[in-house]
Amino acid sequence: MVNSIFWCDYPRDVVQVQGPDAATYLQSQVSQDLRQLQVGQSSWSFVLQPVGKVDVLLRVWRTADDTFVLDTDAGFGDTMVARLNRFKIRVKADITPLEWRCIAVRGAAVDGVASWGGGVDMLGPDLEPPVSVPAGSADDLLAARIAAVWPAMGAEIVPGETIPAETGITDVAVSFTKGCYPGQELVERMDSRAASAPRLLQGLSVAEAEAVGARVTSQHEGRALAYVPRAALTA
Repeated sequence: MVNSIFWCDYPRDVVQVQGPDAATYLQSQVSQDLRQLQVGQSSWSFVLQPVGKVDVLLRVWRTADDTFVLDTDAGFGDTMVARLNRFKIRVKADITPLEWRCIAVRGAAVDGVASWGGGVDMLGPDLEPPVSVPAGSADDLLAARIAAVWPAMGAEIVPGETIPAETGITDVAVSFTKGCYPGQELVERMDSRAASAPRLLQGLSVAEAEAVGARVTSQHEGRALAYVPRAALTA
């Protein structure tokens, strides 16, 4: 049985970006507009290759005027740091890995950072789970992620292969009104021309995915995330 109210550990790789140039540098590198991000607020964003392919999907959390905490799915922190360092020339900002814990809380109101599916993630050092929320499992979190149609690095997003438009989350991870950043041209071109990606991430049953020739990327108890060919969506 899948729990709708639970907490569980959510493996994430976390770094801190701190310094007088932190805000302007991150603004120049990520797909989301960070200018209106106040201390304590967070936003999802992509960091892209110059050709427009996704390197990493990450969350940007502003913890002070000149300090940001960035987190991504476990195993992709090195990719995130390498990408951020690639264009970091004469920038007064330090990128430091943090040994922080992330606890996902779903179906309950607790203090934390806004997450996908209306959930909250507790992110920080020396965290303890909320005593008022029952413990869940990785399967519960997977089921919640599939229900939210939220892509994960390594499953739905492959660095250097996936484009933002096919993930279905450009409305929360991309700004179409900010200034230039690496990879912007492809993202803007697809939006301005109302172009559609050749496939789109969808939540559906495994049987439905198989019927339309979709590539299943994550599944749990008959439900799945899958990349559905555009032709099947318009048929």
